[in-house]
Amino acid sequence: MSTAAAPVRSLRAGTVLADLLPASRTRDIALVVGGAALTGLAAQLSVPVPGSPVPVSGQTFAALLVGTALGARRGFLALALYAVAGMAGVPWFAQASSGYAMPSFGYVLGMLLASTVVGALARRGADRSVLRTAGVMVLGSALIYAVGVPYLALATGMSLGQAVAAGLTPFLIGDALKAALAMGALPTAWNLVGRKG
Repeated sequence: MSTAAAPVRSLRAGTVLADLLPASRTRDIALVVGGAALTGLAAQLSVPVPGSPVPVSGQTFAALLVGTALGARRGFLALALYAVAGMAGVPWFAQASSGYAMPSFGYVLGMLLASTVVGALARRGADRSVLRTAGVMVLGSALIYAVGVPYLALATGMSLGQAVAAGLTPFLIGDALKAALAMGALPTAWNLVGRKG
C-alpha cells in the first residue's frame, strides 16, 4: 500500500524531486550534505579564464540543480553548508580553493540566493517542462551574477563594466550549455516518475 501511495504523492502540487524519496530527518540531512558535496565536486571541474580571476566551473550548474531538486529550504541549507565549510577551509570551491577572501566568493553567495529561489519555483512546477526549466535556469544564473559581479568589482577594484567583462560575459555560452543540460535532465526525471511537463 505504501508503494502505491508514493506515485500519487509525487504528482501533487508543491512536490520537488527529493520529495519522491521516503520522508525522514535522515533523508533531509543526507540530501543537504549530498547537495553540498555535489556542488563541491562539480566546482573541481574548472577551467581558468584568461584575464579573469573567475574560472568556468560546474559549481553554478550544481547549485541550481541542487536547489531545483531539493526545494528552497534544503537547497539553501545545502549551499549554506557548502559556503560555510569552504570558508572554514574545506578546499572545495573552484580550483580546490577555500576561504572568503577571494574575488569570486560573491558567486558562492549568489548561489545561496539562487538555490533558494529556483527551489521555490520548482515547488510550483517550474522544473517540469523544457521552457519553464529554461526560465528557472536563466533566472538562477542572473541571481548568481547579480551578487557575484558587484562583489568581484568591490574585491578587485574593477569598475562595474570591467567586472561585467571579466565576470559575466565570458561565461554566457557555458551558462547556455548548462541550461540546456538542465532543460533535458529535470523534465526527463519528472517524466520517468510519471509527471508530464
